[in-house]
Parts: sequence; structure tokens; C-alpha cells
Amino acid sequence: MVWTDDAVIAGDPVKTIRRALSAGDLATADAEAKRLTPARTIDVLERLPVKQRAVLYRLLPKQQASDVFEDLPPVLQKELISSLQDEEVAAAFADLEPDDRVALLDEVPAAVAGRLMHGLSPEQRELTADILGYPKKSIGRRMSPEVFGLDPEVTASWALSDVKRVLNYAETVYTLPVTDPNRVLLGVVSLRDLMAAPAEQAVAEIMRTADYVRATDSAEDAARLCADSKHLALPVVDNDRRLVGILTVDDALDILEEADSEDQARIGGSETLRQPYLTTSIATLVRTRVVWLLVLAIGAALTVQVLDTFESTLAEVVTLALFVPLLIGTGGNTGNQAATTVTRALALHDVTPGDIAKVLGREFRVGLSLGLILGAVGFTITSLIFDRSIGTVIGLTLLSVCTMAATVGGAMPLLAKAVRADPAVFSNPFITTFVDASGLVIYFMIAKAVLHI
Repeated sequence: MVWTDDAVIAGDPVKTIRRALSAGDLATADAEAKRLTPARTIDVLERLPVKQRAVLYRLLPKQQASDVFEDLPPVLQKELISSLQDEEVAAAFADLEPDDRVALLDEVPAAVAGRLMHGLSPEQRELTADILGYPKKSIGRRMSPEVFGLDPEVTASWALSDVKRVLNYAETVYTLPVTDPNRVLLGVVSLRDLMAAPAEQAVAEIMRTADYVRATDSAEDAARLCADSKHLALPVVDNDRRLVGILTVDDALDILEEADSEDQARIGGSETLRQPYLTTSIATLVRTRVVWLLVLAIGAALTVQVLDTFESTLAEVVTLALFVPLLIGTGGNTGNQAATTVTRALALHDVTPGDIAKVLGREFRVGLSLGLILGAVGFTITSLIFDRSIGTVIGLTLLSVCTMAATVGGAMPLLAKAVRADPAVFSNPFITTFVDASGLVIYFMIAKAVLHI
């Protein structure tokens, strides 16, 4: 019996497929899946429970299944592998690009990785093994080794015939590296320029100087160069400048998206999710957050210790306690703004650790300016509500805290980069904790000096 429901009429494929699979109506699920594009199929799979995901995947036509598997996150590919038959796994793995195979191999156990590699053809096994030899987080791990170099001495018409010959396996033909007989990179030529050139013109006369990256370079740095330079593809070379692969703009954008997600998660005090939110287990969500919360809780103990140290000061002027949330909140926000700005500038290569003196000078002036504005407002409002002495304490504290927080917030990402740590780690969580504690010390010291307590 064919299962139908108002979800079908409503046109929600997730509800339709999920309820069909729950009812055992594979015909409806199959019909609905065949209507989906590969991108929409991935969206549906990401929102299904593990068992239903495996069932739906096995209902997909072969080509659609291949396209979908290639674009799934490696974590979900790993889950599917455990649910499929060996021959299905081997076929799906063989259809992946070498760089995508490596991403999946990093996820699965060594025994499974060995079986997957064994099922490849000798040529594909060699290509995949070459990528596995590069360090993690290097562009060598993310490049496609399926690239060929044009001979600079051949004519444009001859080169175009070469392009047609490699269409089935080359990662891209829109940007074509030009190499000598030893595969040393000489330049690049675009397919557009090659097609527009006179048939008998030599490739050497058409090519231009190539931007390139080394296989051991950071994947994020290479991706940013590709995106910033607006290249469709970027040649990847070894230390002797021999062509070993190519980075396409779509892979570069994927790398940048992953890096941005990681930075945003760490700035917010957690670890990035390596798979879609709805497919992430509760235990995993807890693990990505609990360590940071424990670290921040320990750091917050410093704030408690500061309050305990100045308990007598608070006892003499109880009004001071009212402004503690305002002051530590303002200081933390000021530090976070500076840290986020400098972290972003580091990612874009607008600044380097060597620019720390310039950054400190700029952020000191920015913090001082913000402190003057906020301090003046704080002094005026507090003086009207309480008295001029309390207003003076608040005004001077805001001035001092904003200056200190902006300066420290701007410096921390640069110091992190200098010691090869992730600048995002030193942004919001740690800066907030540091500024809270030091801001309270500044507050109570100013209060004692102004109020003579």
C-alpha cells in the first residue's frame, strides 16, 4: 500500500521521506528522493536519523548516490560506510576525488582505511597515498593531484587537443599550468586565452606568470590567496617548484568556510561541530562546550577572589557593588571588539606579529577615545543619580578599563600567532576573564583613592 499524507501535499521532502520510512513505505520515499537535486538530497540526509539516512541513501539511483556521497561531510560518510555493503562502499569510495578520499580516511579506523585503499586501482591508490603523505592542515592534503601541465612549445591548437584528452580526469581545465619536461611550473594559461589565440601561436607566448603555493603551506593561507586573487585555480608545487596538484576555487571556499566556522566557535567559547547540527549527538554537543566552560569557570574564580579581597571596600560604600556588572561587561566587550578586529586582520594578512607595536599604539588610542566618551557619559549620569564623587570613580574607571581592555585585546591574537597558537582561542573567552579580574582591581583602587576609604 502506498503511504500518503498531507506532508506530501505540503511539499516538505524531509517530513514526507521521514514519515514514509517510519511507516515502511519505501515506494513513497523512493519517489520523493528521485525528485530531489543532489544538493537538496544532502540537506534531507543531514536531517534524518542514522538508520533512515542509510535506507534513503540505498534507494538513490547510482549516479545520484555517487554525487551525494562525494559532497557529504566526512563524518556522515563514515556513518554511511558502516551501514552499506562492502561492494557499495568500495564503489562510493572509488568515485571520490583523491582529496575527498583522504578526508574520509582521516575519519575511519585504520583497518577500514586499509580495506578502502585496497579496493582502489593501483593508479588511484598512488594518487591518494601521495596526498596522505603531506602534513594535516597543509594544502597538500586538500589539493587535487589530477592535474596536467601543458608543454610551452606546442601550439594553441595542439594544446586544445590535449585539453580534450584529459577532460575526463583533470580536476579543472579553466586554468592550465604550463610546465617544462621535468614538471617545473613555468606559468599558467586560461582556457579562454587558449581558445582565443591563433591556432599556430605557441603556448609560451600566451601564458602569464603564475601565482602558486607550496604543498606544505597552510591550507587556509593557500585558500585565502586563491580567493583574494580571484583565481579559478591555483597550482600547487613541491619545494623544487615541480607541479604536484591544483587547488580549485570551490575547494578554497570550503576551506575558508571551515576555518571561519572554527574561529567563530572558539571565539564563542566552544569547539566547532564537524557535522550538521541536527545530526550531532547530544554527547558531542556537550563535549564541544564543557571543556571551555570549565576553563572559564576556573578563570572566573579570579573575579571572585578580587571581590573577596576588596570586601571591606564594598562594605564601606555599598553603592560600588551596583556598578560591578556594568564595568566588567563594558571592559569585556571592549576587549572582545579589539580581539575580533585584530584576529580578522591576521586572517586577511593585513597585520602580522611583527606589527604588534603599531597595533598596540592604535588600540591604545582607540580604547582611550572610547573610554573618554563612555567615561564622560558615566560620570554625568552617575553624578546626577548619586553624587559627584561616585561619578568620578565610574568615569575614571570606564576610561581606564576601556583603554586597558582594547590594548590587551588587540595584543593577544598577535601574541598567540607569534607562539603558533590559534588567535581565536585567545579572543573572547580568555580576554573576558582577564579583563573582568583586572578591571575590578582598577575599579576598587580608583574608588579607594577618590573616596579615601
